[in-house]
Amino acid sequence: MGGVNTAGVRAEAEVRARVDGRGGTALPVLESRGPIALRRTRGSGATAHVTLVGAMSGPHGGDHFTLRADVGAGARLRVGSAAATLALPGQHGGQARQDVRITVAAGGELHWLPEPLVSVAGSELAVHTRVDLETGARLVLREELVLGRTGEDPGRLTSRLTVRVDGRPVLDQELDCGPGARGGWDGPAVLGGHRAVGQLVCCDQEFTEKPVAPGVPAEGLAVLPLTGPAVLVSAVAPDALRLRRLLDRAPAFFAPASPASA
Repeated sequence: MGGVNTAGVRAEAEVRARVDGRGGTALPVLESRGPIALRRTRGSGATAHVTLVGAMSGPHGGDHFTLRADVGAGARLRVGSAAATLALPGQHGGQARQDVRITVAAGGELHWLPEPLVSVAGSELAVHTRVDLETGARLVLREELVLGRTGEDPGRLTSRLTVRVDGRPVLDQELDCGPGARGGWDGPAVLGGHRAVGQLVCCDQEFTEKPVAPGVPAEGLAVLPLTGPAVLVSAVAPDALRLRRLLDRAPAFFAPASPASA
């Protein structure tokens, strides 16, 4: 992959969620620096809502964005974004990086639901999302990647997702696509010509008593139970709209496994 350009922008954002003692969730830390901003928005019930707002375009080549979310015991947090993120070529070229660090304590709950990441032609971005959960934590994490804007080729995009529960690996996978990626990334065993790919990871102790059966409930959609307990939903589609529809339908297919297959 291309060299990192040290002339790029550095941006950091961090949110910490804690119970407020009144049946809700407080945000003792809500900080952001650089071209990304976190804003608390109207929530519902005990859940605090935070929206990620881009103060400018990017990441561009050479930029390094870091996002952190920490959810304490009993706290409930929902994080979204105001718009899709565009990975763009930088003025000086080079690879951009985006690191996401998530921790959720036992009894805490996080819904991490950003809008899609679009890999623009000529860009080069590496994303690594690391999630550390304690037993009893609940997580819903959605990742949507769109390869190129309408009618254009994609840039180089590498996305790695790592999920651990009490330090034990539950999921560690990487997708590398676009110019310079290893051959086969667009073949039938990976994207099959599709330009939108996504996944939904759900971690919940409920899956211990009601394990989910693996399956392919719809074209372009696959459901795979994981230890943790957790469920991974993978989807491919021609565009972002159809990808979102597939992922939104996924929980309806969480049928319990039969005793013989559980």
